Amino acid sequence: MSKPEVIKADEDEVLDIELEEDFIKANEQMAALNRRTFDRQGVKVIDFMGSIGSGKTSIIERLAEALKSKYRIGVIAGDTATAIDAERVARHGVLSIQINTGRECHLDAPLVRKASKKLLRERVNLILIENVGNLICPAEFPLGSHKRVVVVSVTEGEYMIKKKGDIFRAAEVGIINKKDMSGPMGVDVDGLVKDALDANPKMKVVVTNARTGEGIDKLVQALEL
Repeated sequence: MSKPEVIKADEDEVLDIELEEDFIKANEQMAALNRRTFDRQGVKVIDFMGSIGSGKTSIIERLAEALKSKYRIGVIAGDTATAIDAERVARHGVLSIQINTGRECHLDAPLVRKASKKLLRERVNLILIENVGNLICPAEFPLGSHKRVVVVSVTEGEYMIKKKGDIFRAAEVGIINKKDMSGPMGVDVDGLVKDALDANPKMKVVVTNARTGEGIDKLVQALEL
């Protein structure tokens, strides 16, 4: 198995959320260009956001297994430094590219455009993007995806969604992962679902256990894949 390609962000390619609003507007314009490109080429793109350890990679692995007979899948994995996530996904026989952002806590539209060009040349028709592990920054930076997904795990505690409501308002699908840990953690899964819907009543919320695959079929339906 060949190792996934790693794309590193040059200093002039990274848009920092702390910079002027012009950069945020520039990102939004590039995101719109990305969307037009994806639509023109008939490619579906899903952006997965969530904290480190929430289970984003495991969920993408499960989706890759469930969908690789139906789609030609490409994965873009975002991280500050390593290629661990891209390597994990590549083991499932899908095309995988790692973006290393350095100090930045999110992917941005120019970096995704750079990586997606490589995947589009391979004629993929579904791109799954794993954003950098963070529940704040990615919400401000759309990438041009057709759907945005936010993943939280039961192990993050019962108040995580209430504290980070903005990212739920920016997403179309919410995932409550690690259902099996609700008992040991003393966390009410139904309460987390309610919190997600309170933050965004239009959101589709799916409860999963990525370790066993529970709920992945419902997630496929929620993503309209």
